[in-house]
Amino acid sequence: MSGQPIAVIGASGQVARALQRAGAERAANLVVAGRPVIDLTRNASVAAFLDGIEPSIVINAAAYTAVDKAETEEAEAFRINRDGPHYLAKWCAAHAVPLLHISTDYVFDGCSRTPYSERDACHPLSAYGRSKAAGEDAVRDALSEHIIVRTAWVYSADGNNFLKTMLRLGAERDVIRVVADQYGTPTSADDIASALIDIAGRVLANRASAPWGTYHLVADGHTTWHGFAREIFAAAEVEGYNTPRVDAIPTADYPTPARRPQFGVLDTTEIRRAFGIALPPWQEGVAACVRRLTHHVQCAHQG
Repeated sequence: MSGQPIAVIGASGQVARALQRAGAERAANLVVAGRPVIDLTRNASVAAFLDGIEPSIVINAAAYTAVDKAETEEAEAFRINRDGPHYLAKWCAAHAVPLLHISTDYVFDGCSRTPYSERDACHPLSAYGRSKAAGEDAVRDALSEHIIVRTAWVYSADGNNFLKTMLRLGAERDVIRVVADQYGTPTSADDIASALIDIAGRVLANRASAPWGTYHLVADGHTTWHGFAREIFAAAEVEGYNTPRVDAIPTADYPTPARRPQFGVLDTTEIRRAFGIALPPWQEGVAACVRRLTHHVQCAHQG
């Protein structure tokens, strides 16, 4: 993928950082930018940045992701998660440039007991979920040549996430209590990034036959937060980390400002059919991430 660059919006997030690694490994021409270079809440800033680099495709990996904080900062969440994608899509439509946009399982209410398909209606429970659903609608309304990718329970060796929190708490406590009645699929940011590069390549190779639309992209299988935590510590034990006891608790015992979907499992049939993309079992990504974190610690000590 040479020639005009791929614009990646959101420099510091987990998926944006993973895209930088994937792009370097695959010699993709990426231009990655976040604040202050581009401010998604300002149409003029979005246009100035994209005008300056003339991308072949735009990947929006930026988002307001503080789920609980969004309950009291809903306007800010909407500025970033709805208005930002709208400005990106509007620029892309004016310049005939495709857009890949990342969304979330939190657009669903979690009342289903079978994996959600792309055809299921959105009923978000939280301000964050509402802002992301609004962002999806903004993209669809402004631009036909788009791919919206919904994912879930993202983690990586970068930033703040559930996996890193568990490892930190495991070093401090003998017992950790984790919710065991919310279901979803832990998904590695590195796996997401690799898939996005694949999708971008497919779209740029033949835009006329590109399967535009909304797709679900998560690792294979699903679990609970409790099951996720247990798998993290199983992988950590192999690497020599402290492994506390992990007790299962109901959501009622761990109240949060924002309501989460109790069942946020996504069906990935469509992305396999359209793009031939199937992510590995979620346990594999967890083990790989723990190994990477261990390597970072060892390198830091040696340095």
